[in-house]
Amino acid sequence: MSDKPSEAAPVDKEDNWGYDLYPERRGEAARAKWWQIALFGAGQTNVEKTTCERNVYNCFENSPLVKLMYSALKASGCEIDLRRHIACEVCDVSVSGGYDPKLNQIVVCQNVVRNKGIIQGILTHEMIHMFDACRHQLDFKNIHHLACTEIRAANLTHCSFMSAMFQGDASPFRIRKQHAECVRVKALGSVMAVRPDVTKEEALAAIDKVFTKCYNDLEPIGRRIRRNSADMIRAYEEKGNYGYE
Repeated sequence: MSDKPSEAAPVDKEDNWGYDLYPERRGEAARAKWWQIALFGAGQTNVEKTTCERNVYNCFENSPLVKLMYSALKASGCEIDLRRHIACEVCDVSVSGGYDPKLNQIVVCQNVVRNKGIIQGILTHEMIHMFDACRHQLDFKNIHHLACTEIRAANLTHCSFMSAMFQGDASPFRIRKQHAECVRVKALGSVMAVRPDVTKEEALAAIDKVFTKCYNDLEPIGRRIRRNSADMIRAYEEKGNYGYE
């Protein structure tokens, strides 16, 4: 049976939350604006796609975090096929990547990110969402489920003291709290990006309700990754502790 709604069936607008940021998800061809072409060389979609796909492949071959997430997903019965589950596409310039729960597919924004290091972060972030969907039957329409997976992704991959300072999310006088504050800010931004129907107050309330539990859930990486450290390598070497080959 087809999963697509019939022409007569009403379309649930909730299914399309955030899809305006990924026009190719809706079958549209995104066109770069003149200033994007002039400043960033946008519009060369074939070249961008090839470069993006090469960088994605390189990350799956060489990134400790991406390889760890691949092992965790495989051990959970949700093995990734690069051709099926990873898509390089043209996106709105406000986003660099995303996870499409309807198609169980990660989007890497080829017109926004061209650096392998950044793509590694995008892949790891979105693979955490994919892992949560696989292991915990995540419902992205549930604001608390969404808040939890965004907390986990920010917690495990993005926030460090230096990055939080750079983004204005932390103060050197609040070292103990700065990481958690960074995670809250990033989770809030992510929730608001894909849920335009939710107010900032509602998003913060959902984040606060699940924060402690989700912040302390470090699976499958097992640690918070610090900048300029060997944490990524250690996490990959310790994957056997979680039963990941």
